[in-house]
Amino acid sequence: MTRPGTATVCCLLAVAATGCGIRPTGVTDGGSAPSGISQGMRVYFASDSGPRGVSRPGAGLHDLNGAFKLLLAGPTPDERAAGLANLLPRGEAFSATSRQGKVTVNVPGQYFGPQDQSTGQLVCTIARAEVLLHGTRPDKVQVTIVGADGRAGPYQCQQFLSR
Repeated sequence: MTRPGTATVCCLLAVAATGCGIRPTGVTDGGSAPSGISQGMRVYFASDSGPRGVSRPGAGLHDLNGAFKLLLAGPTPDERAAGLANLLPRGEAFSATSRQGKVTVNVPGQYFGPQDQSTGQLVCTIARAEVLLHGTRPDKVQVTIVGADGRAGPYQCQQFLSR
């Protein structure tokens, strides 16, 4: 093929591609752009697709135990309508301690298994609190759960979010 023939073929292909039946749609709003790691406290609740975090702007945390109060308060009515639920038992006396990103959660009543969404809720919420309170990198937080039936973990939040 000669150079003028190549140019003709390219023009014909370009014209054919523009007439493929896709119509223009106008401007659509995709929302705000992601801006890196979210700011502020996030609480994690169970959903059909695994633990899902929701923001709690203005939630002032002074220690890790404050995160339990936010978690046990449960999802808001709008969050429940969106399919979120709290699977943690109410009335449990949860407590947590931290040392260099290694968090121990004491659950007097029950054992939490690795596949439970309730474990994911607990691990991710406490890990987020650890990041905010002590400046630990999210990928360095390890959460161990100690209950009446034994010890589980250490876990990292991403184990529950990457399913």
